[in-house]
Amino acid sequence: MSRTASPTAQDFVPFATAALDFHRALNVPGGPLVTTRSELDALHALLVSLYGLLDAHAGRTGQLVVGEGDQLRTARTRIWQATEHLHAAYHAAPRPDSGEVPEPEACPAGLPEGAPELTVCQRHQRAAHLVRRRTTPADLHAPFTGLVRR
Repeated sequence: MSRTASPTAQDFVPFATAALDFHRALNVPGGPLVTTRSELDALHALLVSLYGLLDAHAGRTGQLVVGEGDQLRTARTRIWQATEHLHAAYHAAPRPDSGEVPEPEACPAGLPEGAPELTVCQRHQRAAHLVRRRTTPADLHAPFTGLVRR
């Protein structure tokens, strides 16, 4: 079993990284800035996608190299924790039209903003279902990442 992807497979991660750097340079000016709900929604989508990529790598790599798989699973867990914080930040951000901050209880309804604009809650609930199957509550709340400096 090979540890590497086929030589013809395209690696789009560097392009995604460059696009993020470009986005930050163009859209996040220096000085005070309030992040919009749309930006938080887009960042949440990005982290959910990154979680899926790390999940795929952790599952495949862990079968071949246990130590590397463990580190990838830890990274996957930390990405989910960041995703949880983005979801909470989204709910703490005021609505653009009214300035009102929706209650967190609006999340179980799935679309506190109404379709089709922002679907952060639906995406979060779908991803959380996968997270609950892949990790334990103790993993999700552990303050220690498992990484040791040598």
